[in-house]
Amino acid sequence: MKYRSVFDIIGPVMIGPSSSHTAGAARIGLLARKLFGREPKKVTIHFYGSFAQTYKGHATDVAVVSGVLGYASDDERIPNALQIAQAGGLDLHFVVEEAVPKHPNTVMIELQSDEDRIQVIGISIGGGLVQITQVDDFQLRLSGESPALLIFHQDAYGAIASVTQLLAYEQVNINHMEVSRSDRGKTALMVIETDTPVSPDIVKLITRQPLIRKVIILDI
Repeated sequence: MKYRSVFDIIGPVMIGPSSSHTAGAARIGLLARKLFGREPKKVTIHFYGSFAQTYKGHATDVAVVSGVLGYASDDERIPNALQIAQAGGLDLHFVVEEAVPKHPNTVMIELQSDEDRIQVIGISIGGGLVQITQVDDFQLRLSGESPALLIFHQDAYGAIASVTQLLAYEQVNINHMEVSRSDRGKTALMVIETDTPVSPDIVKLITRQPLIRKVIILDI
């Protein structure tokens, strides 16, 4: 595994006790909140593997909720996240899962608000680094370390080209890109991580393309 800085080895600036079980969990919660794009009214958190066994002792439950509340991993409010969520009227549920995950530090977060709902699965891979592995029914690999666009579109010829041409026009460099689909010819998810944020004007143009259904901007 290649490290980009000393902080990838010793871990991030954080409220402890664990970079994997606390800082990483908080980051997954924050990414889920960013992907949802609004304040949730109900949150259900499913813990798997090592998370399921130690989430209370390592404050993983507190960490995930703090991320859902929008707190960074070094926010001083993290220790009180559960009380803050309760005081704010958040309908919060924890589920311990017995299924054996591919990665021991796995959490699934379901966010709901009125008719809107999203399901996000993430893994904490050490040193505060994480990876989002699934959004709803779509598989992906999203680190959250770079600006990203999640583009839901019709699985049809020309959808990908219409987006990449607009990014090329703005001279935006793509550092990672992948596409997954629920079924052939139906909805697909295009994930594009870039070196620099994409301007609002280009995002609007992407949204207006005929095959594009929804665009989520992720930049933390």
